[in-house]
Amino acid sequence: MELNHLVTGKIALNQYVHRLEQKDVLFYVHYWGAMTNHYNTLLHKHSFYEICYVVRGEGYYLEGDRTYPLREQTIFLSKPDHLHQIKSETGLFLFYVAFELSEDQSSAEWIKVMEKVKQSPLITMQMKAGEPPGLLWKTLMLQAAQPVNTFDKEILSHLSHALILSLIQTFLPAAHRSKQKQPIHTSSALLTEVKLHIKDNLSQPLKLTDVASHFHISGRHLSRLFAAELGVSYSEFVQNEKINKAAELLKSTTLSIKEIAEEIGFSVHYFTRIFSAKIGSSPGLFRSLYKDSKMTAFQINKPFQKTEQAKPHE
Repeated sequence: MELNHLVTGKIALNQYVHRLEQKDVLFYVHYWGAMTNHYNTLLHKHSFYEICYVVRGEGYYLEGDRTYPLREQTIFLSKPDHLHQIKSETGLFLFYVAFELSEDQSSAEWIKVMEKVKQSPLITMQMKAGEPPGLLWKTLMLQAAQPVNTFDKEILSHLSHALILSLIQTFLPAAHRSKQKQPIHTSSALLTEVKLHIKDNLSQPLKLTDVASHFHISGRHLSRLFAAELGVSYSEFVQNEKINKAAELLKSTTLSIKEIAEEIGFSVHYFTRIFSAKIGSSPGLFRSLYKDSKMTAFQINKPFQKTEQAKPHE
């Protein structure tokens, strides 16, 4: 794949991406760079972090009394106040970025993370093709090299933040990286999918066996998920969602009782009976009581009460 055209991406990045901020961390980006034929530098140092990615070529990185070989897919880190030098006889195709943490606008945890990076013995890392840092960097440069479009600044900012985090993770000591990893709760993710499916298909029967089959699990497994994580049975959850939906339709639309019953997959008689049992009021009376209310949301677990604004009528 020809990558020389990606060099122009540094123009947009240097124009748009200077601050990378999330709720507990802020990075200042001093510059973004890309060069197809990078040869030798003087021995020098920075007051910030600089990370380089070898897209193509061979050379050496010198720091202190150590010499590190550079080749395609090598990522190397220059830490603040460390004298260093890059050498190459044939030229290196490099992407590079210079940044620092804004400590007064970042959490104590992030300050500790960057201190661990600073103290880490890791200087160079040899990436394999397809690993996140290299792919993210190429994707970022590709996006930045495109003609300007509506969401370019937002896309570049998010990709840049993801890249910086990926690079920091690369140079964290292995022990700290493993501590940072959180367990993946696959059951919670599955339950989220099922709940969304139910909410988007309330006009359907939503039988336990059918929904379980749709998600390629057993009905027993699905029942256990609802009981263990929500504390309710599958059927109770579905019924509550249907009644909540009906209550919202009664409050916010002029649909007839029959039409609302159809929207949640019930016959009008069954709907009236279940709604009255759950809410303590018939659908018609509920609509009358709430039509002038300022309430904008209704949940079945809230007791049904007549408000001062409500004006009941027969």
